[in-house]
Amino acid sequence: MATPLRTTIRCMIAAGTVAALTAACGGDDSGSGSDAASGELTGRGPITLVQGKDTSGNVQRQIDAWNAQHPNERVRLIELPEDADAQRQQMVQNAQAKSDAYTVLNLDVVWTAEFAANRWIAPLPQDQFDLSKFLQPTVRTGQYRGRLYAAPWKTDAGLLYYRTDLLKKAGASEPPKTWDEMKQICDKVAKDGVSCYGGQFEKYEGLTVNFSEAVHSAGGAVVDDQGKPTVNTPQAKQGLEFLVQGFKSGFIPKQAITYKEEEARRAFEKGSLVFLRQWPYQYALSTKSGVKDKFDVAPLPGPNGPGSPTLGGHNLAISAFAKNKATALDFIKYLTGAEQERANMLATSEAPTLASLYDDAELKKKYPYLGVLKESLLKARPRPEAVRYGDVTKAIQENAYAALTGAKSSDQALADMQAQLGKLTQQ
Repeated sequence: MATPLRTTIRCMIAAGTVAALTAACGGDDSGSGSDAASGELTGRGPITLVQGKDTSGNVQRQIDAWNAQHPNERVRLIELPEDADAQRQQMVQNAQAKSDAYTVLNLDVVWTAEFAANRWIAPLPQDQFDLSKFLQPTVRTGQYRGRLYAAPWKTDAGLLYYRTDLLKKAGASEPPKTWDEMKQICDKVAKDGVSCYGGQFEKYEGLTVNFSEAVHSAGGAVVDDQGKPTVNTPQAKQGLEFLVQGFKSGFIPKQAITYKEEEARRAFEKGSLVFLRQWPYQYALSTKSGVKDKFDVAPLPGPNGPGSPTLGGHNLAISAFAKNKATALDFIKYLTGAEQERANMLATSEAPTLASLYDDAELKKKYPYLGVLKESLLKARPRPEAVRYGDVTKAIQENAYAALTGAKSSDQALADMQAQLGKLTQQ
């Protein structure tokens, strides 16, 4: 880890007040600071890109290529924890301190409303992005009240990773389309240290995603079209009970209650799971693991047929308090351009936001599942859009986790969730 990043982290930990954080952890003063905390995208010079861990190393490679061409506008990568909630917390703390330490923010798509409503990010010039070239569900995730605040960069939809060798052993000619079909396959091959199904069930953002997918797949909804909570329904109970009973029966292994993305990936790659709900990024990593040539992906199953994945992904925004916003805007255009999105897909299997790349012959040859991915993306359902999203997702996580661990019944967990979400979404 580079010395400047260690210094920034030490400053953030040591700062006892907003003033201390702002003074001690300010950005590089070598560039123009006239645009800091303003809506003008002016100023050129060094900037930072702030995101979770660069697990593939490709983000740094793209930064290196930019830096070689822009020696006076260099980008420094600041890596935050793998945990999405921890990433959000540090970005919020930086914004509340009005610090210029962070320039370009790699935001989870569900954070747009919160960051835009609080004026922590600057509006982007919508006319400088050809939004017609992007998958339209991804465009909407970067908008708030009709304005573009974050450019679509990487998109996501949940997929079912499965062991092709074990399905063949079970006599299955195709991946399961329903939860019962998954169970039937597992009854034949899930033994000798191999469990059936995994996902992300630790009490963090991944649980909100997995819970939402289960509810939507059962025909329910976490919130309706007006943003009002609707988890007090038979469909929501069916979705939650699929997970609850999965833990009780052993269909989902007990240790999965600690799984985030990387723990789940490692379990699958060690051969401990027949099926795994996971994002597209895992594909490239798994081709270099112990399950190489032994896995594939399919749409998520549901109770009566294909399920309903959650729309995920990451967009790029500019901190309202950053210096050198003109450089930041150009850097965002660079990362979201066709050349870089294509290169990133080839290197990482992370889903691009540009629609044309799903028909790219080279990409389809390397990643034959692109058709499945595009279909899943276009069918994916978003998580609740809320200004108080941090509180909304916490209410979902805590109650779903209580049900999975037996601290509450499904009925009680959903009743409490409905009441809490009702208060949080009244705005």
